[in-house]
Amino acid sequence: FWFMWDDLVRGAIGAVVLCDTRRLADCFPAVDYFENSGLPFVVALNGFDGQQPYSPDEVREALQIGPDTPIITTDARHRADAKSALITLVEHALMARLR
Repeated sequence: FWFMWDDLVRGAIGAVVLCDTRRLADCFPAVDYFENSGLPFVVALNGFDGQQPYSPDEVREALQIGPDTPIITTDARHRADAKSALITLVEHALMARLR
């Protein structure tokens, strides 16, 4: 799947990296890819039934993400949470463009 990333992000304004905090290491490649590509991204910590074993600050430290990259908590099964993640991404991408 990784071989398709360059094609998939062509024309994108940004990306949401959906992180399962029970398997945090699985999102390292995506974070690395977006950091190296310069494409704005947000990290969405997906919790089920309100379960978040790690705080956003703990995840920021583990992933070594700078303070400018938003990290939000979400439940991807809920429409309002998914919408909020996309709004956060668009706001972040706009702010990155203005810098």
